[in-house]
Amino acid sequence: MKQARQQAILQLLTRQHSITTQALAAQLNVSIETIRRDLNALQTAGKIVRRHGLARTLHDGGEPFRTRLKSHYADKADIARHALNWIDAGMTLALDASSTCFHLARQLPDIPLTVLTNSLPVCQEMARREHIELICSGGRLARTERCYVNPALISLLKSLEIDLFIFSCEGVDARGDMWDSTRHNAAFKAQLLRRAQQSLLLIDKSKFYRASEAKIGNLAQVTQMVTDANIDASHL
Repeated sequence: MKQARQQAILQLLTRQHSITTQALAAQLNVSIETIRRDLNALQTAGKIVRRHGLARTLHDGGEPFRTRLKSHYADKADIARHALNWIDAGMTLALDASSTCFHLARQLPDIPLTVLTNSLPVCQEMARREHIELICSGGRLARTERCYVNPALISLLKSLEIDLFIFSCEGVDARGDMWDSTRHNAAFKAQLLRRAQQSLLLIDKSKFYRASEAKIGNLAQVTQMVTDANIDASHL
């Protein structure tokens, strides 16, 4: 019955693209708790995405940057503040286009650093720092996410030695796999994970046991993690 119910959920989402938990429970004549367990299982399997009481189909597109910035605002700002302890003058950093890294950029002191990023808001913030050398990944601007998409990123990275890659993600599933909501952002992060000497994942508690559209890699590739979650990453 569970498999049939989950298949029915996928069929409903194929027709409607998104649906509330309450509506699913009513249509399938089961409890909210049962539907939540089904949705958790489907999301962990990478078949759907859950957000704000909704289940939706997978598609290559994330939430607008402004929406992400408002979500768990205080938690992300606090996580970013702790990440400052990893940064020393003279380093070459890479920052992704996450809202958490934007919080970090706003708190970053004006010290001699080199910063590579694909984030338009981070570029705008770094432009205010006199002692920071800014390298923008360039490419096509994805306006909703306020990030640049550059297929030639590999060529750019060949000339750089990245000391520390700081990033966030859409979710980490029960296997420790990290996910993003768009393929181009997942590709950016996967490349930096391979190239950087060290990596630092900034992730708030809402993102654990969640999957999304595009896989980045596994937590085993990450040097260190800063989170407000009371969780042992080695058990994922």
